[in-house]
Amino acid sequence: MNPRDIHTPVLLERCVELLAPALDRDDAVIVDATEGMGGHSEALLERFPHARLIGLDRDTDALRIAGERLSRFGDRVQLVHTVYDGISEAVASVGVSRVHGILFDLGVSSLQLDEADRGFAYAQDAPLDMRMDQTSGTTAADIVAGYGEGDLRRIFERYGEEKLAGRYARAIIAARQSRPLLRSSDLVDVLIAATPAAVQREKSGHPAKRVFQALRIEVNRELAALEAAIPAALELLPVGGRIVVLSYQSLEDRLVKRVFASATASTAPRDLPVELPEHAPRFRLLVRGAELASDEERARNPRATPVRLRAAERVREAAA
Repeated sequence: MNPRDIHTPVLLERCVELLAPALDRDDAVIVDATEGMGGHSEALLERFPHARLIGLDRDTDALRIAGERLSRFGDRVQLVHTVYDGISEAVASVGVSRVHGILFDLGVSSLQLDEADRGFAYAQDAPLDMRMDQTSGTTAADIVAGYGEGDLRRIFERYGEEKLAGRYARAIIAARQSRPLLRSSDLVDVLIAATPAAVQREKSGHPAKRVFQALRIEVNRELAALEAAIPAALELLPVGGRIVVLSYQSLEDRLVKRVFASATASTAPRDLPVELPEHAPRFRLLVRGAELASDEERARNPRATPVRLRAAERVREAAA
């Protein structure tokens, strides 16, 4: 399988452009915190021939494919099997203390979506798995079988922003009394049956879309990992170091926006007449708000349609 045939990196040129000022140096170190199949990493290693890359991913299949794709770069590449909230430990494990560029390309990868037996896609029948790291952890089927009505409703509301969360939770509890829900089609059938016809006509997207998103986030602890990972990543950057984050749904983007807002804000008390150096922001934003993909890129690569890009640069070391 050629990764170039199944994966077109989102906003590739824009990511390279934003990271370039930090990486145009002989000792540059890049962290691709969501390695995937190595598309962004390959472009960065080609563009910056002196740079080293540390690639992180929890998906062993992705790491294998990325390793093959990036093998021509030899010892410039070190891949680490970890969730991205382990970024500090991963960087330290390869003998590095600061890095100059960091990229997060969040959400479910093309590999995970396109491999039907992973269970991420509601449109394809498969075991209800959804683990990004298939070597360990709870599956979506485990959650559907074991969570109570209140917990199911909570994750559908919180992680899927699903208005019918309570109705869907009750439907799952009722359905599993008669048969286990082990496959994606089992769950999809329950959700469709529980959706009123009028709502189906009005609903934006498939009735299962938000529930599958919520289950995926719960299975993989995505928001909890991200909430720890972004601040940890910022601390790895020296002055002039840059971070780029690609988000694909509002929960991720709001979290990134909040962390960046805090990092780029002055800490001076409101009544202080002059901002002291130690109160100055540690980072500056590199783009205004969240940047979207162009119409041309969306047409060329539909998976770029929901992307929201945010980027920042460290401008001051933290006060001692």
